[in-house]
Amino acid sequence: MNGDRPGWLRCLLAGAVFAVCMAGTTLPTPLYPLYQAKLDFSELTVTVVYAVYAFAVIGVLLLAGNASDAVGRRLVLLGGLGFSAASAVCFLCATGLGWLYAGRLLSGLSAGLFTGAATAYVMELAPRGGASRATFVATAANMGGLGCGPLLAGLLAQYAPWPLYLPFVVHLALVAASAAVLLRLPETVRELRPLRTVRPQRPALPAQVRAVFGPAATASFVGFALFGVFTAVSPAFLAQSLDLHDHAVSGLVVALAFFSSTAGQLAVGRIGVGRSLPLGCALLLAGLLLLAGALHGNLLVLVVLSALVGGAGQGLAFRGALSSVAAASPADRRAAVISTLFVVAYAGISVPVIGVGLLTEPLGLEGAGLVFIACMGVLVTTAALYLLRRPVRTAA
Repeated sequence: MNGDRPGWLRCLLAGAVFAVCMAGTTLPTPLYPLYQAKLDFSELTVTVVYAVYAFAVIGVLLLAGNASDAVGRRLVLLGGLGFSAASAVCFLCATGLGWLYAGRLLSGLSAGLFTGAATAYVMELAPRGGASRATFVATAANMGGLGCGPLLAGLLAQYAPWPLYLPFVVHLALVAASAAVLLRLPETVRELRPLRTVRPQRPALPAQVRAVFGPAATASFVGFALFGVFTAVSPAFLAQSLDLHDHAVSGLVVALAFFSSTAGQLAVGRIGVGRSLPLGCALLLAGLLLLAGALHGNLLVLVVLSALVGGAGQGLAFRGALSSVAAASPADRRAAVISTLFVVAYAGISVPVIGVGLLTEPLGLEGAGLVFIACMGVLVTTAALYLLRRPVRTAA
């Protein structure tokens, strides 16, 4: 075990770098009401600003999702940190909507570079035989980082000066520290190829992955859709419907969903990958129903329960999906396949979020949320029934 310590230390350090980058992508979440007051834009604009991020992620995953398989993990991750820093600078300079769009676009580019490459990197740095633990480190870093972003920004906005500036200054410092760590970690791709060999990729999959990928991607789509609406809309709901203007509480509610996801991922090892996917869908449905009750009754406790239950369901489904897909992928295409999974997941973030924004004007925020819940409820129920009839079979 002592001989494994250097390997696990490198794995955890890579996970920490992963978490820092993902925290930057959700950092603006509790700050949107402040930007709305400063720049005077609608709730639809909030959802579009948020969705720009998801579209940027999808674009990078399709155009360069396999880049780290060629040029190496570290070079791609350093580029992702550069985009993350540029995003923070845009938010620091935000005097109009254009800066917000640019900041979210750059944030999406950073996440697009990180998702597949960092997940593969964390798993490859782990000692031999530690694939299951390494998968948890990668997914926990992803979701834990996403949760730390709104929590950090909410606390600083509520209790520290310069609420629209200090969170991004802190993030820039963390990005600089992450770059220093990354430069000291080893490269895991043995046969490096020139950047010109990287080609845009279609969402195609190796034959041995296809049977696993369908149900895994379905569960991922639903889980990310719930997180997308939580992240983009919940601060406005807390402020408008519950008259709750505490930025720390707003950030905490969003963070709880991501932290519960991490707890759900941890439970996969005991439950098993095959059972975690349908169980995750069932918990996602329960989370959606709790959210419907919160919207209908304007109850904060149901919002919190929805975040906890839905987040746990997302974690079960997401780690199960990632474990099964990664185990079925050939080593030289693992990052590309994982990136394809994230394309589906981030489609879940973008499309439903914009739909909620479009429906907010005619139906109001609560009505739009209920329509979203009905649509996602049908989808998650269908996914659960499919997974029960055709369970995922993997040794991961």
